[in-house]
Formats: sequence, C-alpha cells, structure tokens
Amino acid sequence: MGVEVVVEGLSKSFGKQTIWRDVTLTLPPGEISVLLGPSGTGKSVFLKSLVGLLKPEYGKIVISGTDICRCSEHKLYDVRKLFGVLFQDGALFGSMNLFDNIAFPLREHTRKGEAEIRRIVLEKMEMVGLIGAEKKLPGEISGGMRKRAGLARALVLDPEIILFDEPDSGLDPVRVAYLNQLIVDLNAQIDATFLIVTHDIGTARTVPDNIGMLFRRELVMFGPREVLLTSTEPVVEQFLMGRREGPIGMSEEKDAGQAAAELAALKANGGGGPLGGPKGGGGTGIVPQIEPTEGLPIRKAVERRKDRVMQILHTLPSSAQDAIIASLTREEQVHYGVFAGAGAHAVREPAVSTSTAQLPTPYPRAAELPETQWQPKQGSIVDEPPQQPTAQRSRRSWLRRGGSQ
Repeated sequence: MGVEVVVEGLSKSFGKQTIWRDVTLTLPPGEISVLLGPSGTGKSVFLKSLVGLLKPEYGKIVISGTDICRCSEHKLYDVRKLFGVLFQDGALFGSMNLFDNIAFPLREHTRKGEAEIRRIVLEKMEMVGLIGAEKKLPGEISGGMRKRAGLARALVLDPEIILFDEPDSGLDPVRVAYLNQLIVDLNAQIDATFLIVTHDIGTARTVPDNIGMLFRRELVMFGPREVLLTSTEPVVEQFLMGRREGPIGMSEEKDAGQAAAELAALKANGGGGPLGGPKGGGGTGIVPQIEPTEGLPIRKAVERRKDRVMQILHTLPSSAQDAIIASLTREEQVHYGVFAGAGAHAVREPAVSTSTAQLPTPYPRAAELPETQWQPKQGSIVDEPPQQPTAQRSRRSWLRRGGSQ
C-alpha cells in the first residue's frame, strides 16, 4: 500500500507574493486525491513542494517519518525514490523512442541489467496500453499516447506516491475518460497514493476518494469526496457547477459585493442560472465513482474512505447525511447500520473514535413495530419488515441485519 503524506501549516511565497499559507491536509495511504482550484492558485507549486523541488517558508511535509522541509539532501534523495510524477505534457525526451524514455529512470537510478529493464518497461507499457509502440518517437504519437508514456515512466520504479499534474490537459473528452479509467485501474493494481491536480470537473467528481480546493491563497476544504460533493461552501459549489455566479472571478478574486449580489440573485432564481460551460460537465450531488475494469482487484481504498465518512456522518448537515446514505448500496446501509430517508435521525454519533474503525451499534427488530411507528433504536438486530406493495417499499430502505466490522 502507498504511504501517508502529512502536510501541516505549509506556507509558500515568491518574494512578496504569497502563493498559499497555512495549508494542512493528510493524503490517506493508497487513496486517490484531487486538488482543485482556479488557475494561478499554486496547485503545481504544491506538487513541487511535495517532492522537495521548492522549499516552503513555514510548515512541514512528513513522508515515512521524514520531514522533507528540514531533512538533509541525502535523506531527501531517498524520499524522492518513493515518488513517480506525470508532468502536464509528459516531459518526454524528443530524441528518444518510447522504450528508452520509459527505461531512463531505471538506467539512471538502478543497476539492473538490460534484460531486467526490458521486462519492467514492457510490463509498464502493457499496463498503460502502449505495447507495440516501443520504437515510436514522442513526435510521432498523439497527446494521449504521450500522457500514457509519461505515466509508464512514472511507474517503472514502483513508486508508493504518484503525482499527476493536470493529466487531462490538452485531451479531448473521450481520451480524458480513458485516462480516468486507467488511473482507477492502476490504483486498484498497485494501491499507491495518488494526488491529481486538475481543472476537469468530471474527473474531480468521478475519480477521487478525496477532494481539496485551493482559493485565495488558502486551502478552502479537503476531505472525502462525499463531503465535498455535498458541500454548500459557495466557492466549492461555484467551481463544481462551473458557473460565473460566486466568489471566483476572471482574475481569481471577485469583489465581495458583486459576489454577494450574484449569489442572492441565484438563490432568488431557485438555485438555477446560466452555467459557464464547465469542462468535464458540472453539477452537485454524489455521482457514482468510477470502478476498476472487470477482472481487476476491488479498490481497497473505497472501503477505507467510506469507513471514515461514516464515522463523521453525524457531524454533517442533514441534507448531506441524506445524500451520503442514499449513495450507499443496500448492503452498505445494512453494514453501517443506517437507512435512507430519515434526515438527521438516520445516524447517530459513534461511541468510539475513528482510529478504532468500529461500526455503529445495529438497530432493533423493525418488523415488530407498525410501519408508522418504526424508528431506529439501539438494540440487537433488524429484520426485513413484512412485504408491502411495491410503491410503499420504494419509499423506504429497510435494514435487514446490523453487524460489526
């Protein structure tokens, strides 16, 4: 499994210009995280700071017990071996064919023989669908193929952390969809920690386990996808909807009075309004997450993330609780001991901390109560209620049996 990346109180500036300040977040091991934000908010600067190419003025970045902001160059070199990076344009050497481009890190940083290098390179090329293109030069292939070649090169040292700097940049929607599926499939296979910087709203809504957003030199939010996709934070809503109305202006910051007037008009219009043609398609609410291709392992990160979400569910607004519970399958609702359509009564505060990873106590036997009186109550088990007409059953998701992890 990938390693955890802990960022605490990170601040970076160039001269008198502050890029971002007091950024604190944790990239959970083995999960896919996405970092959003308007252009010029320092997302790429954040990636460069994670690998030690830029030194923040304040804060720390802890990876495998090492604070790379204060460690020696020798130690930083060792930590960098944990990383693989996919740059915006692939960053391939134009005079080398794809095989030699992908083999470059192995020849530079290892003492492997050519036979072993060939085996590894062909394995990674097969993972990204480039078998047969070994002899092609970067100028002879499409932008999508260059991205995949760059990704294969990022994989050859078997990194535990992979950074993607706008992997969808310059690609058409169909190629973006293929690339998104490839990212999810790779995570299922290698269970590494992924961080993706993107502007593509479709990617942000369907690929990651966690979403963060930079705006006005600060990290506005960071957390599980379910929390961000149900957030009522104005800047998050505006960005995910891809609309003009909101705090984000053409030059990042918009006059507060203008933003307030736009939001008031939008609210008076029932929340609707002209959209700005969001890249990748916008919207609110929890949409299905992309799943690995059939035949690949189930992503372990999904279960870990959902466990975290259910531990904090009682702290979220009722509307977010309802949306999150409705996004669960019937089996997951039974597993976590929650049911759809009960608003704030759907969950209760867990009796243990997140670190124990225990599940809520199961609910009582529902079938013994009249339908109009049934309410969750701590007890032993819940059985399926007597069969009702289909129209009634569709309005309620009954719990069959509680359980513990």
